[in-house]
Amino acid sequence: MRFRTSSYLLPLLLLLLLHAWRGSCHPQCLDYKPPFEPHRPLVFCKEYSKFGCCDLEQDEEVSTRFYTVMDFFDYSGFTACGKFIRSILCQECSPYAAHLFDAEDANTPMRVLPGLCRDYCSDYWHQCRYTLSLALEITNLTLGLEEDRGAFCDFLELKDKQYCYPNVLSNAELNANLGSVREDSEGCLELCLQEVANGLRNPVAMIHANDGSHRFFVAEQLGYVWVYLANGSRVDRPFLNLTQAVLTSPWAGDERGFLCIALHPSFTTVRKAYVYYSVSVKKQEKIRVSEFTLSTHDVNQLDHASERTILEVAEPASNHNGGQLLFGEDGFLYIFIGDGGRAGDPFGKFGNSQNKSTHLGKALRIDVNDNDDGAPYSIPPDNPFLAEPNAMPEIYAYGVRNMWRCSVDRGDTATGRGRGRLFCGDVGQNKYEEVDLVVKGGNYGWRAKEGFSCYDRKLCKNSTLDDILPIFAYPHKLGKSVTGGYIYRGCQMPNLNGLYIFGDFMSGRLMSLKENTTTGEWHYNEICMGKDQTCRFPKLINSYYKYIISFAEDEAGELYFLATGTPSASARAGVIYKITDPSNNPRAMLSVMLPTPTTSRPRRPTANTTLSRAQLEKLLLAEKQATAGEGNQVHKTPTGDTGAGGRARTYNRGTGGRRLRAGSVRLVSADGLMDRGRVEVFIRGEWGSVCDDLFNSKAAAVVCRQMGFSAALAVKKRAALGGAGDAVRILLDDVECRGNEGSLLECKRSKVGKHNCSHQEDVGVVCGYDTGEE
Repeated sequence: MRFRTSSYLLPLLLLLLLHAWRGSCHPQCLDYKPPFEPHRPLVFCKEYSKFGCCDLEQDEEVSTRFYTVMDFFDYSGFTACGKFIRSILCQECSPYAAHLFDAEDANTPMRVLPGLCRDYCSDYWHQCRYTLSLALEITNLTLGLEEDRGAFCDFLELKDKQYCYPNVLSNAELNANLGSVREDSEGCLELCLQEVANGLRNPVAMIHANDGSHRFFVAEQLGYVWVYLANGSRVDRPFLNLTQAVLTSPWAGDERGFLCIALHPSFTTVRKAYVYYSVSVKKQEKIRVSEFTLSTHDVNQLDHASERTILEVAEPASNHNGGQLLFGEDGFLYIFIGDGGRAGDPFGKFGNSQNKSTHLGKALRIDVNDNDDGAPYSIPPDNPFLAEPNAMPEIYAYGVRNMWRCSVDRGDTATGRGRGRLFCGDVGQNKYEEVDLVVKGGNYGWRAKEGFSCYDRKLCKNSTLDDILPIFAYPHKLGKSVTGGYIYRGCQMPNLNGLYIFGDFMSGRLMSLKENTTTGEWHYNEICMGKDQTCRFPKLINSYYKYIISFAEDEAGELYFLATGTPSASARAGVIYKITDPSNNPRAMLSVMLPTPTTSRPRRPTANTTLSRAQLEKLLLAEKQATAGEGNQVHKTPTGDTGAGGRARTYNRGTGGRRLRAGSVRLVSADGLMDRGRVEVFIRGEWGSVCDDLFNSKAAAVVCRQMGFSAALAVKKRAALGGAGDAVRILLDDVECRGNEGSLLECKRSKVGKHNCSHQEDVGVVCGYDTGEE
C-alpha cells in the first residue's frame, strides 16, 4: 500500500510554526494553558519542539502509543499507515489541541482523537481504516465504523472546516489579509484611519490623564507602560516597568500579562494609578490589582517603589483572566475578572460566574479614595450584595464569562443622555460573542446562557436565574473574540455621534451599534475601510492590522483602536490607529494638541509627524541597532532621508543622539515592509548595498538577527527585492559568513567599497521567526 497524503502532509507540518506565530486560531492546549517551548527538544513529535503543548515526557507517551499500534503491522503496513497514526497522535502536542479535541465545548465529551477534516478522513479510511480501533485502544466503539466510510468520518470529523486537521495548519482564509481587512462595502459604514504610533508589543490599553496635557499612556502586555506626548513623541523612560513581575510568555495566544491601567479621576491632585496584571505567587497563578503613586520629580513616571497590592485573586487556569480597570461616573473603581478559565465554567455546581462567594466571573466595585492611612479600599455602601450571606461584598454584577474591554459613556454632549452607562464586550464560548450594558446587581447569564441562547440547558431553565440579556450578540461566522469599544461622543465626526464602535480580535472586523432611543433596541452596522479615493487625503490610510486588541478615546472623545499583526507579547507589530470620518473636512480631523512639561527626552517621532509610514518603520529599525537597551534609548531627530535611492539618514548630535554603529543594517523595501527588502549596511557614515556574490542563508541570518528577527526565511538575489539607485554605493561584496557573526563586517568579505557587480545584483533578505523545521 502507498501513503497517498505524504506529498502534502509534510509541507503542512513545516508551515505550522509560521501560522502559529500569526495566531490564526488562538492557540490553546488541552490543559487550557498557552503553548510553550519545551526545555528540551521533542524526539517524536519534533515539529512541535518550538511551539506546542508537549514536554519531553508527554512526547515519550505519544511515542509509546504510536509504537504499540505499529507493533501490529509488517513493514508495508508500517510504511502506509505510520504517517497517518503519527500525525494524528501528535496533535495532542499541537498548539491548537484545544480546538482539535473539542476541549472548549464543555457540553460534549472531549475527543479521544483530534477532529479531522472530511477529505483527510476519507484518505485515512481508504488507506488505513483498520487502525482506528488500535488508535482508540477501544474496540467496541469501532464495530461497523471501519467498514462504513460515512460512519467512520462522521465519528472522526470536526465540522468546523477552519479548525479541523490538517486545515488548521494551512487554511488560506485564516491566514490571508493579515495586514489589511477587506470587507464587503455594501451597506457598511466607510471610515479611514490615521496611524498614531507603531512598533508596540501587544498594546493592551491606552488611556489619558484628563489633565489638559493630551498625553497618552500606552500599556504593553509585557509590563511596560509608555507616555506619548502631545507632539507624537514617546518619552524615553517607561511610565511603568513591571516586566520582572508580570507573568506572560512570547507565545501567541497567551492571555496572561499586564492587562490594564487606570488613572485616578482626580489624577492631577491624587496622583495615583491602578494596574491589573498576571503574577505567579509560590507557583499559583493570580490576578493582582495594585496601586502606584506618581513620582515626585517626574510627571511622566510612576514611583516603582510605591506599589501597594489592592486585591489578589487566584486563577485556577491560565485563560479567561478578564483584565479591565476603570473608574465610573460615581468615582469608584470597577474591576472585571474572568470566570477562572477552562471551558464551560466547570467549577462547582453552577460555575464560578453564578457563585457569589467568589470574585471570579464578576464585575467588582470598590472605593479607593482616601485610603492612605487605612485599608487599601472600602466597600461602597450601595453595593448590591452587602446584605447577602456568603456573597463577596465587592460584587457589582455577576454571571460574566470573560469581559474584554469596557467603557463608560460620556453622555450626549447636548442633553447628557446616556452619561455613565457601562458597556462591556463579553467573550463567548463556542457559538456567540456579546455586548452587555452592565448595571448594578445584574446577572449576565453565564454559564446558563451564551449570548441569547442556552448553554447549560438545565441551569438555563432555573426560574431564579433572572438574567439580563445582551444588547447585541453575534455568531462565530462574524468573529470569535469580541473586543469591547466606546460610544462615540467626540466633535470631529458628527455622523458617528452616539454609535457604539467595537471590534473582534480574531476576524478583525470593526462593527457599530446604533440605539433606537424609542424602543431601546440596538441595530448593527458593519464598518469597512473607505476605498483609495475615499481615504486619499494626507495622513489617512484604509488598512490596518487584523488583531484588534483594544479601543481608546482621547480627552476630546475622539476614538482610537490598538491592533497587531502578530499577537505575541514579544513582537513589535502593534499599532495605534485613530478613527476618522472621510465625509468631514480632513483638515478638521487633525487634533490640536498641547505640549506637556517633561523631565525626560521624547524617544522618537510617530506617524503624527511628517514621516511616512515607510520612513517610520526604517527609523524604528535603525533605532533598535543604535540604542543600547530598553529604558535608555536616546532621542533622535531626523535631518533628512532621500528614501530607497538616497544617502543615509543622519542624526543631530545637538539633540543628544549618537551615530549609528558601523555594520548596522537595514532592509529597504518599496512597500515599507519591516521584514524584507534590499540589504543595506552602514559603514563610514553612509548606507550602501551588498552584492549577492557568495551571499547565502548564513549571511542572511546575521542580517536578520541584527534586525531583531530570529531567522532568515529567504535570500533574494539579482535585485529581486529592488536595486539601489546611483546615489547609493555598493559597499560590500563576496560576503561569506559562518552565521554567528555580530555583523557583516565580521564576515569574510572583500575590502569595503571594492566589488565587481552592479545594483542589478543587490541582495535582498526575507526575515522571520525560527520555525524549528527539520
